[in-house]
Amino acid sequence: MPKVEAKINPTPEELVDILSRALAAEAILTLFARCRVHYDGRAKSELGPGDRIILIKPDGSFLIHQKNKREPVNWQPPGNMVSFSIEDGAVRLRSVRRKPREVLEVDLIETYLISYFQAEDYEELALTGSEAEMADLIFENPELIEDGFRPLFREKPIKHGIVDILGRDRDGNLAVLELKRRRADLHAISQLKRYVDTLSEEHGNVRGILVAPSLTSGAKKLLQEEGLEFRKVEPPKRGKKKAGRQKTLF
Repeated sequence: MPKVEAKINPTPEELVDILSRALAAEAILTLFARCRVHYDGRAKSELGPGDRIILIKPDGSFLIHQKNKREPVNWQPPGNMVSFSIEDGAVRLRSVRRKPREVLEVDLIETYLISYFQAEDYEELALTGSEAEMADLIFENPELIEDGFRPLFREKPIKHGIVDILGRDRDGNLAVLELKRRRADLHAISQLKRYVDTLSEEHGNVRGILVAPSLTSGAKKLLQEEGLEFRKVEPPKRGKKKAGRQKTLF
């Protein structure tokens, strides 16, 4: 059985043959078809004839997409039993979930394309941490910002917003940290500048430090113009707490 196979405008016999082989081989199935859909489970629904994309995965996931919107119009989660049958000369796809019992049936009126893909993928997604996890990391490893830095508060409300981390440097100067889990842009600089200006009215010299994995060229220029600083810190991977020492870029 080849790794990939596709057939445009398959005959009923070709459609049945590819369905049989793909389901037996636990391949990813994709169909472009005109179909009607019936669902019976926690509620009941009917979807009249229309052109849709049908995606069936080896884990039993079953998704039906219309031409608009990101979400499927009908779907079944992993763990379902997928099968097909011939009803009145037409192919019917069936997905059954046992607990709670849900049945999704798709009548293929006309199939424009059917394909399967025997995918091999054993990697797990390495999620990048959130800004809250970045804050945890900095409180546990304040030297990531600089030697002598002491984080004092997180999510500290001030007059014009909420500061991600408020701390003091080795000389006792107040330092505002604005955290971004992705590349920082001009908006992040403006936000940090606003916090620094607000606190400077009461505390005199206040340092503003943007903490992010990277920043845009425009943000870098504005950061220098405003006398603010940048620390390159990567958000932690899920389940990881360590990070390498970062360099001061400004």
